[in-house]
Amino acid sequence: MELYKGRPENEEGRLPREIRTYDCLDKLGIEYYRTDHEPADNMEACNIIDKVLGVIICKNLFLCNRQKTKFYLLMMPGDKKFKTKELSSQINSARLSFADADDMLKYLDIEPGAVSIMGLMNDKNHEVQLLIDEDVLEGEDLGCHPCVCTSSLKMKTKDVIEKFLPAIGHDFMKVHLVGED
Repeated sequence: MELYKGRPENEEGRLPREIRTYDCLDKLGIEYYRTDHEPADNMEACNIIDKVLGVIICKNLFLCNRQKTKFYLLMMPGDKKFKTKELSSQINSARLSFADADDMLKYLDIEPGAVSIMGLMNDKNHEVQLLIDEDVLEGEDLGCHPCVCTSSLKMKTKDVIEKFLPAIGHDFMKVHLVGED
């Protein structure tokens, strides 16, 4: 794996959702670094990607309430454990569960394994509430997928919060997750 600055020179074979991510970041003047890789389906593979990027990729969870009337994208450090009870009380939403792949595709134009804050650019009706753990906000850099699971990005957290989110019309709610047993 190599680290590249910016978008791929050759976009052949890449999905439109990935290219739209690069288009958006470039239009906003957000500097980013990229590495291409096989889908990371275990922690060992994720650790290798993190090492190449020099940042821990966020754990991104696409959640919904039991009635499937509210959807949430939770960004948290990859090494924290997720407990629904801990989050439910902060956002006043009982019975949180993982949303299904169809809803992920419908709202974020993302498939399982590639969930990312970048998918919010596809949520034109702002139906997904972004939740960010405070530890993610404290990091200088942020790692995420460009809406596909075969590439990963590194960019400044400040750029994501101050440029990307306002440009796509999304805000976020800061949450505090302990993530311990």
